[in-house]
Amino acid sequence: MADKKISKLCHEALAKTLKDPAHLLIDEEDPLIEEYLDQKRLDQTSYLWAIDPIDGTRLYANRMPMFGISFGLLKDLKPLLGVVYFPVLRELFYCDGKNAYYVQNAFTPKHTRIKIVPVEETLSPKSIFFCNDTFFNKYGWKDKDFHIMINACAVVNLCWPSIGRGVGCFMKSSLWDFAGSWPIAQKAGLDFRSVKTGQVMSSVHANLFQRSPKPWELNEYYLISSQKNYSAIQSKIVDLSTR
Repeated sequence: MADKKISKLCHEALAKTLKDPAHLLIDEEDPLIEEYLDQKRLDQTSYLWAIDPIDGTRLYANRMPMFGISFGLLKDLKPLLGVVYFPVLRELFYCDGKNAYYVQNAFTPKHTRIKIVPVEETLSPKSIFFCNDTFFNKYGWKDKDFHIMINACAVVNLCWPSIGRGVGCFMKSSLWDFAGSWPIAQKAGLDFRSVKTGQVMSSVHANLFQRSPKPWELNEYYLISSQKNYSAIQSKIVDLSTR
């Protein structure tokens, strides 16, 4: 119920804006989202909003603190603004279009704000790389140099490396899972690269996503890291389907 209430609040806040046909909202809770996965319609959309009322639903349901609310805005199908809030941790990540920030003790008198800048963490045995919970369905990991961690929450995986908590992450998520974190990660110097081709995802295109059984989920797996660390991290990923 909490996710539906948050979704309703977002729709109410954007009600006037969404009357303009140049704006489109992609909401995980919207039963019609598959209809919007059309490139002609996307090309006519100047502003694409994407919200995930609760990312990390299983964690939230089990009273674990690592879940977040994600809100992203793309302009001309490229990431522009993003907000991710972790209510229990009281941590806020956001990008205002020019800069990105990390706020501790958000919405309290003790809040502190830190500007997010490119992170160039040197890989070591202490390094952590975040993976999603389907990683081992297709891949293996050579863990002699550094290790993986599975949080089962896309916004944790994407936001934490932007402040040096981990060296990057592995992702195959839906648009609303990463739209809010995307511009934040970019300001931290972290690119979304296809594991298969190495190509950087810089904008949204309908062909990037599957239509069924999970509309708006990425077709491919992506590795999010700095350019410096990309090759080293990729070398630890083993495609089990080729064995």
